[in-house]
Amino acid sequence: MDDTKQNSINVIHHDSRKRPFPIVTGANHHPVKPLPSTKRRVVLGDLTNSENLTSISIHSSDNKHNPRSVQCVNTEVSVSSRSTNTKKFSLASLIYQHLHSLEVEEKRRPLADYMEKVQSDITIGMREVLVDWLVEVTEEYKLASDTLFLTVSYIDRFLSSHSLSRNKLQLLGVSCMLVASKFEEISPPQAEDYCYITDNTYTKEELFVLIFFPFFISSSISTTKAVFQMEETLLQFLNSDLSNPIPKTFLRILIRAAQGEMQPSSSSFEFLSWFLVELSLLDYSCLRFLPSMVAASAIFVARFTLEPEKHPWGLKMQCYSGYKPSELKDCVLAIHDLQLGRRAPSSRAVREKYTQHKLKCVAALACPLEIPDSYLEE
Repeated sequence: MDDTKQNSINVIHHDSRKRPFPIVTGANHHPVKPLPSTKRRVVLGDLTNSENLTSISIHSSDNKHNPRSVQCVNTEVSVSSRSTNTKKFSLASLIYQHLHSLEVEEKRRPLADYMEKVQSDITIGMREVLVDWLVEVTEEYKLASDTLFLTVSYIDRFLSSHSLSRNKLQLLGVSCMLVASKFEEISPPQAEDYCYITDNTYTKEELFVLIFFPFFISSSISTTKAVFQMEETLLQFLNSDLSNPIPKTFLRILIRAAQGEMQPSSSSFEFLSWFLVELSLLDYSCLRFLPSMVAASAIFVARFTLEPEKHPWGLKMQCYSGYKPSELKDCVLAIHDLQLGRRAPSSRAVREKYTQHKLKCVAALACPLEIPDSYLEE
C-alpha cells in the first residue's frame, strides 16, 4: 500500500509553512490553524552546560554497545584558558561516566530492529514523518530540544515492546511528548494543547487511554478512572526511567572540549552539532548507536564540515569521549549521509529550523561529499 494514501498527521503551524503530513490511513487532511500567540514556554537551563570540563576515560562493563576505553596520558586537560575549579572538573567527569553507565543498560535501549520484529502495520517511513512533525510541534510550543529527544526515546522504547496500528502512531507521539514535556518544561503544554495541535483529531480521553489500551484491556475500569491512572501506567511502562540519557546531554559536555581546539571558537560549530544530532532522530538505523556515540559523531562531522583540511578527532577528543575514530566510523558515515540528504528524505522541519539566521543557517553549509579514510582510522 502506498504510504502517501494512508493517513495524515494533522499539524498546526504558521501559514508560511503549511504542508500535509501523510502517514497512516485514508483520513482527510484538516486545514491547519495558527497556534494561539499565548503559547510560549520557558524551559529549564542546561545543568551540564559547563564551560570547563575534565577529560574523561570511560571504563564500563563488557556490554556489546560499550565504547572501548581510551587511556589519556594527561588526565587534567583544560578546555578553557581560564582558571578552573577542580570540583567542576570532577563533577563533569562523574556526570559523563554516570550517563554512560545508564545508556548501556539494556532496559533503556530500544530494539534496533523493532520494525522488523515487533511492528507489522507501521513502517520506517511513517516513523520518520512522525518525528519530523514532532520537530514542528516542539518549535510551535517553544519546547526545549531535550523534550523532543526524550519524546522520541519514549516512542522507540514503546514500539520495541508493543505492536501498534498505524492510526494510533500520531497519538503515541503526542502522548509521549505530553509526558516528556512534564518532565523537562517549567510550564508544559496541557492535554488540551496536544489535542489542539492535531486539529482535535483525538479527544483528551483518547490521548490518555487509547495508546495505553494494552494495559487496560483486561480490566473493566471506566474512562474517567483510566484518565487518573494514565500517568501511573506510563511510569510503570517506562519503569520510572523518565530521564533516559539522550545524545543532547552528551553533546553539551563534549562540545566544550571540541570548541577549545577550534581557532577561533565558532558559534556555527555548536549550532551545526545540534543540527546533526537532531537529524539522527529521524533515521531509524541510528537506533543501533549509543547516544554518546551519536553525540561524538555529530561533533566529528561538524568539525569536518567547518575545517575539512584538519583531522576532526585527535587524542584530546578521544580522551573526552572514550571513542577512537575507527569506533565512530559507521555512525559518522550515517550522520554525514543525513547531512547530505542521502538519508531521511522527510527531514524538512529539521532543515527549515536550522536555516534560521538565529541558528547561523547551518543547514545550508556545504560539506565535502566524502570523508577521507585516514580520518576514520586508528
